[in-house]
Amino acid sequence: MSRPAWKRILWQRQSYPDNYIPADSFLASLRRNPSFTPYTYWPLVFSCCPITQHLGTIFIFVAVFVRLQERSLDARVLLWISVACFLAGYLVWEVLDYSAPPRGPSIRSSCCFKALKSSLLFFLTLMGLAPVLRTLTAATSSDSIWALSACQFLLNTLLADYGCANAGSQSQESRLTSVLSMNAAISSSVVLASRLPDDLSVFALVLFAVHLFALFPMLRHRFGAVPPILQAILTVSISALSFALTVSLSPFVTALTLGIYVTVNVVAPGILVWAQRYKKQLMRGYSEIRGPWDVAVPRVNGSEIVFDSRPGVYNTLSGT
Repeated sequence: MSRPAWKRILWQRQSYPDNYIPADSFLASLRRNPSFTPYTYWPLVFSCCPITQHLGTIFIFVAVFVRLQERSLDARVLLWISVACFLAGYLVWEVLDYSAPPRGPSIRSSCCFKALKSSLLFFLTLMGLAPVLRTLTAATSSDSIWALSACQFLLNTLLADYGCANAGSQSQESRLTSVLSMNAAISSSVVLASRLPDDLSVFALVLFAVHLFALFPMLRHRFGAVPPILQAILTVSISALSFALTVSLSPFVTALTLGIYVTVNVVAPGILVWAQRYKKQLMRGYSEIRGPWDVAVPRVNGSEIVFDSRPGVYNTLSGT
């Protein structure tokens, strides 16, 4: 008489020990490094778009500052450009708001009124502070100003938040690093604006800097809700504008700008994809192995309950 087949049940007595596992199914559920996700080239290129956009805004600001200092750009033209960019950005923000889950007409109108009031108050305050900002670094040498501005822009680039909000996300929380990044960029813009010859140029440049380094990152953070092709079009537009503005400055600056763009968007993703083979080789000796012998993890509404027995640690739900 043949032996009955083994079943994975506990309520029925079988002629097999309790710890029995069939030889053909012991390693069938083996998973090696389940949390490892291999990178592919083009998704990495699209992920680098926010970095390129941020670098493009810095190059645009530096080019505009040089033109204001050399008096080849009228401050009134820059002022009208800033106002037009603000209106266009606010329109895009409202379009993204309409595509998000509705918040009610009263809440939307209240937000519009607060934005208008805050913009008008900031506009008038900055206009009154322009004479003070123009003489802020009168006793400081220009070499110190250039070095300080370069260090602050470098800090701004390193601490910037390049993440994107998901579609329908209404989170307005800011990371500490993004706040420090914005403060570094605004500080650098103020010290550069203090080297300009007249109050109107100082006012126009600082207002332009607020749009580039305070308002545009907030808008860029919400571009995760748009298709990747629109993200790519915006990146190409900003890169082309910054490259066109830096062409007339010097050949070195033009070559540096082009080299940074190619490195960030073309070379760096390729290096990361190429380096994955060595990561796989390193992970062979330190593999995370999961299988049927692991402790069962209960699921509640599609989420895993993570248990931690350490004192003072609350057990939470983690999405899968």
